[in-house]
Amino acid sequence: MSLTPQQTKWAKRFRWISLIEGVSFLVLLFIAMPLKYMFEVPLAVTYVGWAHGVLFMIYIYTVFPTAHQLNWNFSRTFFALVASVLPFGPFIFDRNLKKSQHVDF
Repeated sequence: MSLTPQQTKWAKRFRWISLIEGVSFLVLLFIAMPLKYMFEVPLAVTYVGWAHGVLFMIYIYTVFPTAHQLNWNFSRTFFALVASVLPFGPFIFDRNLKKSQHVDF
């Protein structure tokens, strides 16, 4: 399936948002949380958690218009939502999206 320029724009936007959100989740889990619980630096979770929360809300907010623009079915949209709460989920979803949309971002 070849994407129109408008669809490519939406796909690129969603890809960047999902990758940034995924990185923020990994930083929260593997850097900020150990700093809080192993080294008693709770401020790391405060700031990284806040940033991740904002990025998570942006991700969720963009899933539905992107799904509409790219004509995703229910299962793909559902997988995009589930991917946002799993470590490494956005990266797996991104790889799957690139394969299925046959477009190089």
